[in-house]
Amino acid sequence: MRLVPRLQAIFALFGLGLTAAVGAQGTAPATLDESDAAFLLPSTEDTSLLWQISGDDLSSPSFIFGTIHLIPAEDYFLQGHVVRAINDVDEVLFEVDPREMTNPANMMGMMNKINMRNDTSLRDLLSEARYDSVSTYFNDLGLPFMFFERMKPMFLSAMVGQDMGAGNPFGGMGGDDSEGGGTKSYELELVQIAEAGDKEIGGLETIDFQLGLFDSIPYSVQAEMLFKAIDNDLNAKMQEGDSQYEQMVAMYKRKSVAEMSALISSESEGFGDFEEMLVTRRNENWVPNIIGRLADKPSMYAVGAGHLGGEHGVIALLRAEGYTVEPVYE
Repeated sequence: MRLVPRLQAIFALFGLGLTAAVGAQGTAPATLDESDAAFLLPSTEDTSLLWQISGDDLSSPSFIFGTIHLIPAEDYFLQGHVVRAINDVDEVLFEVDPREMTNPANMMGMMNKINMRNDTSLRDLLSEARYDSVSTYFNDLGLPFMFFERMKPMFLSAMVGQDMGAGNPFGGMGGDDSEGGGTKSYELELVQIAEAGDKEIGGLETIDFQLGLFDSIPYSVQAEMLFKAIDNDLNAKMQEGDSQYEQMVAMYKRKSVAEMSALISSESEGFGDFEEMLVTRRNENWVPNIIGRLADKPSMYAVGAGHLGGEHGVIALLRAEGYTVEPVYE
């Protein structure tokens, strides 16, 4: 399978709403060689979203929890041992502090940064026929495309296939979970639990880091990915069976971080440094930050589930540094 049909689902597994990022400071973690990889990687039998980090030099364990940024309210679940883990730590860190994403002042500043530079619009990047297909798609969703044609195409790709009547189209932050549908955000739910327990809350990255990433992917490539995402979504609606996003949600509900990582790697083929920028570099930047905090205070790290598994996943990188990282089931 290709990456394009599942862009919105993959963004969700990265914990991304509008954005993704690279650029945190720190010493690079250990590089895995082939002889170590099989031992360090989570297996398909490790069906848990919560993982405990421990080590001889740590007085208390910390935890990693894999999130999905946007999930239908009817599919949302949060097991009791995840809540207990939050109660056992001093702080909860996300990719970005979710409170920044719901701050009206920050949102206003973000709107300028999600647009393409130099007044570039989608008309400049696509043929007339393809532009008409894209604009018709969003107009039919009830989103007047005249307000979106200067937006970076990958942000628009994250909206493809979404139910625009089920919450915030830009990622579900604060989505409606009332009876009859809607969406929920794991980040916002975890923030509420952390605040109730008087825990410190923070982020591994900043909004500015995240907003800057998509400028490193040529707009022409983003536009092509957007068109293909729409074309695949329209074709899927003509066929029976679950949508790509529904399949990804089902994978998340199975709690198989290895399966999610393998899918992301296979679907990234053919798109250059896409996985390198969105996953690998970020994981390698986070791990020194996490290690630097482990001895200081027990913490919960809530990041997109797509970051946990795989050779360059957070779990394998921490294990390569000598820490014990084990799945927690109850």
